[in-house]
Amino acid sequence: MASFVESFWGERNNGFDVLYHNMKHGHLSTKDLADFIRERATIEEVYSRSMTKLAKSASNYTQLGTFAPVWDVFKISTEKVASCHLELVRKLQELIKEVQKYGDEQIKAHKKTKEEVSGTLEAVQNIQSIIQALQKSKENYNTKCVEQERSKKEGATQREIDKAAIKSKKATDTYKLYVEKYAAAKSDFEKKMTETAQKFQDIEEMHLLHMKEIVESLSNTVKEIHLQIGQVHEEFINNMANTTVESLIQKFAESKGTGKERPGLIEFEECNTASAVEGIKPRKRKAFGLSGIIKKEKDAESVECPDADSVNIPDVDDEGYSIKPEASQNILLSIANMLGWDCHGRSGGRAWQRGLGAGRAPDAGDEAWVGWMFWVQGDGAWQGGSAYEGSLDAGVWADGRAAPCTVTPPTAAEE
Repeated sequence: MASFVESFWGERNNGFDVLYHNMKHGHLSTKDLADFIRERATIEEVYSRSMTKLAKSASNYTQLGTFAPVWDVFKISTEKVASCHLELVRKLQELIKEVQKYGDEQIKAHKKTKEEVSGTLEAVQNIQSIIQALQKSKENYNTKCVEQERSKKEGATQREIDKAAIKSKKATDTYKLYVEKYAAAKSDFEKKMTETAQKFQDIEEMHLLHMKEIVESLSNTVKEIHLQIGQVHEEFINNMANTTVESLIQKFAESKGTGKERPGLIEFEECNTASAVEGIKPRKRKAFGLSGIIKKEKDAESVECPDADSVNIPDVDDEGYSIKPEASQNILLSIANMLGWDCHGRSGGRAWQRGLGAGRAPDAGDEAWVGWMFWVQGDGAWQGGSAYEGSLDAGVWADGRAAPCTVTPPTAAEE
């Protein structure tokens, strides 16, 4: 296994800087992990809401037909899946809080570590500066030695030779001094760097262990929820297996059935005319007019015609209505035309339906109509009456109200 103590030295002694920034990057990794889990929680929450909406929509689908009970199975299963994802959201939010707490602890630990390794940072800076000075002093030493040797070979004066020797000796002493300083700085740097590298490795190991625990907690949470979702799907499969075609038909028949009794037999029955005729009574029609006028006419008839044979008895139709003379009919038609009434013939009389338009003549069984009925009485004088909301059945007007009038046929001279 590689270790920080063995892997972060190098010619430029930059190992400390790399390890320190790596420790700082650990906090960024923690923050990124928290953001990742938060994004996952958001996705799960949106999915849970969508599944809840889908479950509600299952109730809006048609509840008609034999397939209707299956929607309840879909609704229950979808609601449980939505609940599982919502539970995952809750656990992820709790995990986010743990990651954030760890991130806050990291900041404090890094601040403390920075103070503890400050001596190593000074040792690094010291040895780096000594190395630079040592390189310069070595170059200067080599230059002075070469100059001294050249002055000797080129036959320089003794003064020049002595001057070059002094510079060479000074460069030699400086070079030796930096060599000694480097040795001391190297010893101090190695000692502190070894301790610091191990500290950084310990910090990283603790960080990675903690991050792995968080990831493991995340994976276990997701796995647990997926197991629950799997159970929901298994339950859905079992429910659908139990929802057989026969059971759906049975439920529909029980809830929508209209009964088990079939139509009974109906046989042909002969009409019993004898019993039907026994209960029938002859109908009497009542003349429609004022009793005073009728009585006056009867008195006149009794005076003028004491003998029954000499009485002018009008012709009567099958329903009891008088048959009107043609001249009187013309008068009535003229009256009807003046009043703007439509005229319909009926037996021995005339019926005018005002405002009802031309149509069939009123008949027995008509329940509501408005009109006038005229018929001949005795000597040919016309009796008139009005009927409202009446019925012609049996010649009786429903409300019994009448407005009489007498129309005298024209004389022979007038005709």
